Amino acid sequence: MDNLLKIKNGAVVDRNAIPNVSNSVFFSSLAEFVKNDGYIVQFFGYIENGINRLIAVVRNRDLYVIETEVGSSFQSLTGSTSEKFHLFEREIAEQFGIIPEGHPWLKMVRYHKNYTGAPDAFGNDYAKEHIPGNYHYFQVEGESIHEVGVGPVHAGIIEPGHFRFQCAGEEVLHLEIQLGYQHRGIEKMMPSVPQKRWPIICESIAGDTSVGHNLCFSQAVEALASLKVDDKSSIVRSIALELERIANHIGDLGALSGDVAFNPPAAYFGRIRGEFLNLLQVLGGNRFGKGLVRPGGVTHVMEEEQIKIVRAKLHELIPEIEHVCDLLFSATTVLARFENTGIVAHEMAKDLGLVGYAGRACGISYDARVAFPTEYYAHLPANENNTTDGDVNSRASVRREEIMHSMQIILQLLEMYEQIGATTGAVFMKEHSLKANSFVVTINEGWRGELSHCVLTDNNGKVQRYKIKDPSFHNWTGLAMSLRNQGISDFPLCNKSYNLSYCGFDL
Repeated sequence: MDNLLKIKNGAVVDRNAIPNVSNSVFFSSLAEFVKNDGYIVQFFGYIENGINRLIAVVRNRDLYVIETEVGSSFQSLTGSTSEKFHLFEREIAEQFGIIPEGHPWLKMVRYHKNYTGAPDAFGNDYAKEHIPGNYHYFQVEGESIHEVGVGPVHAGIIEPGHFRFQCAGEEVLHLEIQLGYQHRGIEKMMPSVPQKRWPIICESIAGDTSVGHNLCFSQAVEALASLKVDDKSSIVRSIALELERIANHIGDLGALSGDVAFNPPAAYFGRIRGEFLNLLQVLGGNRFGKGLVRPGGVTHVMEEEQIKIVRAKLHELIPEIEHVCDLLFSATTVLARFENTGIVAHEMAKDLGLVGYAGRACGISYDARVAFPTEYYAHLPANENNTTDGDVNSRASVRREEIMHSMQIILQLLEMYEQIGATTGAVFMKEHSLKANSFVVTINEGWRGELSHCVLTDNNGKVQRYKIKDPSFHNWTGLAMSLRNQGISDFPLCNKSYNLSYCGFDL
């Protein structure tokens, strides 16, 4: 790790301090780091003074950053070192036309023209080939093999994604997932729009993760603009992030109940999810947490009335949730479908770099709230996961444990809030001067897992590169692996046990 610069979550770094090493040192350093239980937080490209640059942020117990300059290609780490790099390298190829030499399965990520206007990195005619679906999917050969294509248009209110199953009878031998149908261009948009639009855009990266993504954004701006957040605002942010976590986990447990045709829990969970969305509205005026978190604090200060409503509702819901969870997880018909379905082994999960509840269900204990705590999480107890077999039951059980843990820490946060003095008051988005020639990376534990935003500013304090990573970017491959040697009828159950984001992926 001699060539890596140790950094802190949410702390500004002078870009001149980031080690800019040769290609060989860059790739050997990353290879060694990942082989020793290291994980990738960010790995992306940008252009400065006509030079292609790659920057990597990696983690074990600490955070590190390293950088290099490349030409029209670079040495792929996917085939030689770790599958953790595979999507990051494909994304670099698509965005900047820089080819990762030796990548074992190089294809487009989002099917859009690259950022530079340079020739296509994949050697294809854009008009014919850069259309989702015009792609030669992985083929499994054999007399009894058949393909099943699902999507991109689905039978519900859902975003577009294509799933191609290679099957032998009912058994899935391989699932290939193709996303990128929306061409949203959020990363490219961020440096080009006025600052007042930034939080609105970040709240829309993934609609079910409005609080999480906007928290990452706000913390980055706070670091670059030297803004301080008072303790009470920090507690409100932490409560909002936990309410977002609970609402989504509750909703997905209800959906899992419906997928195994156990309708009473599905109905109960559906109703209870609405209660937590309503608490977000009590906290900030919007049921999805939009408009609450802004650089410097929050737009709504929690008063005595809001505290009473949140506390009373939690005390009311805790026994209800315990009861309906007992109903779901004690039913033999449910366990028969949940257990040993969609298994991802611990070693495979490590190889893929799974995060969030998908990783914790496989025995990877990483939780950004513990490893790199922000806001008020350093004052709160960690959660424990007891079911880590890597199957649907484990992913559902981890969610159950997180729901109960989150409700308890919200009650603790309410007590802490009452013991603290005055707040600085509500804040609203305005123009901030950002520190020039600087770098900052922020990490938070969203409800799906590790969220991260990374910002680079130029010599004038303007945003040169804004990089976003949703946990779904790591975990879609985990879903594909869950379907290996499973019956194709188990796909809806496996899919909902992850419930990954299409829009959070399609940046």
